Amino acid sequence: MHDHTHTFDVKAAFTLETLPRSQVKLTGEIPFAEVEMERKGALKTLGEQVSIDGFRKGHVPEAMLVKHIGEMALLGEMAERAVTHIYHHLLHDFALDAVGQPKIELTKLAPGNPVGLSITVAILPTFTLPDYHSIAKVKNGEKKDAAVTEEEFAKQVEDILRRKAAWDRLQAKAAAKESAEAGDLPTPETVEAPEGDETKLLLPELSDELARSLGQPGQFADVADFKAKLREHLTIEKTREMAAAHRAAITDAIIDATVIDLPEVLIEAEISQMFGQMEEDLTRADLKMDDYLAHIKKTKDDLKKEWTPAAEKRAKLQLVLNEIAKKENISPDTNELTEQVEGLMERYKDADERRVRLYVASVLTNEAVMKHLEQV
Repeated sequence: MHDHTHTFDVKAAFTLETLPRSQVKLTGEIPFAEVEMERKGALKTLGEQVSIDGFRKGHVPEAMLVKHIGEMALLGEMAERAVTHIYHHLLHDFALDAVGQPKIELTKLAPGNPVGLSITVAILPTFTLPDYHSIAKVKNGEKKDAAVTEEEFAKQVEDILRRKAAWDRLQAKAAAKESAEAGDLPTPETVEAPEGDETKLLLPELSDELARSLGQPGQFADVADFKAKLREHLTIEKTREMAAAHRAAITDAIIDATVIDLPEVLIEAEISQMFGQMEEDLTRADLKMDDYLAHIKKTKDDLKKEWTPAAEKRAKLQLVLNEIAKKENISPDTNELTEQVEGLMERYKDADERRVRLYVASVLTNEAVMKHLEQV
């Protein structure tokens, strides 16, 4: 930011208008004396871009440079620099939390005259939180038990045996094909149910020998060992699923009770993040975005439309969690924050440390807020 003094009262020279979708419009004029202060900087910037025979870039005499580029081009650069500088003062003076890039429109630009302009920018929406403690208390009282039922366990065992039987049938068919090619007659065990008809599969009996053949070699010693390990795995999985579902129930209820006029830029940012995640997943699977879109017969615009409700929800959730953190004075543990930032910087050496720190702080704060709500 410049260290020069201003020739006018910045805030008094502009009016603030509130627009829908959490946007504001600032309209006013910058006196020409203020614009004139940018002449030297503008000449330097333009001089570095201009080539004139006989002179090195950045060393063209001022009169020759002005003649070459024209007074209006110089005035345009001066105005742009003045507007950029004044914009930061306006955000400060009007106490605006801007998000995204402003849309700046010059309404008047003439030598010796004030520069007329309007600036439209999205700001962080202000909203009132509902009674989130009461909402969390109700949802915590509705939390479901994560214990695996006998029915769920039996179904999982049956699914494993069904997959085993289907695999054995495939192996038998492959063996039968080889035998037929060798001129052997088919044996009764290779003549099975029609392909794909898994309902007619004869499920094998779960014996110690069969248990030892499941999973990785040596993973299960006998039926009892198989059942114990399967139950443990299902319990961990169900506990994780139930915890995620419970958190979603709390946040969904809080979001539903919160009215937020979301700026478009926040929704766009979430959609952009969703596309980024999708690109990453496709790259890992060695697939190209265009090929995948052709396969699912959809365009990026189709996906964008489908994802918008989820993007709105994600943007609202982050705003709500931030607000609760502020209200409850919740912040991440300093040591844990430093430790995680250092770990990520070690893995991603080219990353911008400031952005990594902001990301980790956000993740840790969100987690702390969720734990706070779960303990109500």
